[in-house]
Amino acid sequence: MTKGTKRQASQRQDHYQIVTDRIIAALEAGTPPWRKPWDAGKAAMTGPLNAVTGHRYRGINVLLLGMDPKAWETGDPRWCSYKQAQDKGWQVRKGEKASTVFFFKTVEVENRDRVDDNGDPEKAVVPVLRSYPVFHASQIEGIPAYEPPTIGDAPWRRPEAVETILANSGVSLRVGGDKAFYSPSTDHIQLPPDGTFSSVQAWAATAMHELGHATGHPSRLDRDLRNRFGSRAYAQEELRAELASAFMAAELGIPAELEQHASYIGSWLETLKQDKREIFRAAADAQRAADWCLTCHPDYAATLDATTKDKEAESTPIAACGVPLPPQDEEMPDHLKAALGMSVPTAQANSAPAYGGPRI
Repeated sequence: MTKGTKRQASQRQDHYQIVTDRIIAALEAGTPPWRKPWDAGKAAMTGPLNAVTGHRYRGINVLLLGMDPKAWETGDPRWCSYKQAQDKGWQVRKGEKASTVFFFKTVEVENRDRVDDNGDPEKAVVPVLRSYPVFHASQIEGIPAYEPPTIGDAPWRRPEAVETILANSGVSLRVGGDKAFYSPSTDHIQLPPDGTFSSVQAWAATAMHELGHATGHPSRLDRDLRNRFGSRAYAQEELRAELASAFMAAELGIPAELEQHASYIGSWLETLKQDKREIFRAAADAQRAADWCLTCHPDYAATLDATTKDKEAESTPIAACGVPLPPQDEEMPDHLKAALGMSVPTAQANSAPAYGGPRI
């Protein structure tokens, strides 16, 4: 096979399907890829980050790199490209296999349904998914030893961080009963008494999950929460809260110790098998939810500069994978959707449930 033929074969790969198949395989094996099935003493208690820039990987890339055993066997969360390592004077060992992350690259496509003043087809700018190879720090010679952040470096990793985030979120917290849930109609989180949880980590994971739901309120990120329990849309929202909780746990340095009901895993499998792009949408929404929650911690918020963050999201391909699929999805002409393999969004049900009730 020639070099050009290999490139064409690579371009024909269905990245959405490849990623979705990996997630489905993990779920079918009974191991959600955002759960940490390893020894916490050896695991990297932070999300994956770039060894050169220090930027955190986002969205779907958090899941993909989190599934790789190299990170949780070594306790080192760092990754980078071959060229980045080379530019630093480091060397990827011969024979090492790269892992794949993804980013959206914009391309220009003719919109034959609309013409300009000259009668020429208008141009539509749409994002297309691209892959990018990276290597783990353990595969690279010459890279300095990893030094995990201290409490001084990341004060939001203190044990009381989740309590601080909840208190500053503006979401009402009520304690009592035997169920944990978020009610969109009253905009409150309900948690059982602290003593009913198996550990502080279990309490924190549950609280973060329900706060993830609360970010969907119209006053926050405004997701559609009018979905009946058991519906596909309800399962989609549960998946977003589950991922948001895992993303927050990674940043806060705590394990995501939340037992998941088998019915949820089954509904996620059904949803992912029906739509190969759903895990990307879910991860993007979850990343935004996690970002919103984390900025409720003053120490974390103080480290962020909104302008710099926006520029990085535009200029850093890997960081950009935390953005959602294009809003043009619903407005785009059918022939452009077909050209890019986009599907028509599923209609959502109209009711007002409480999210998370069956979890406890």
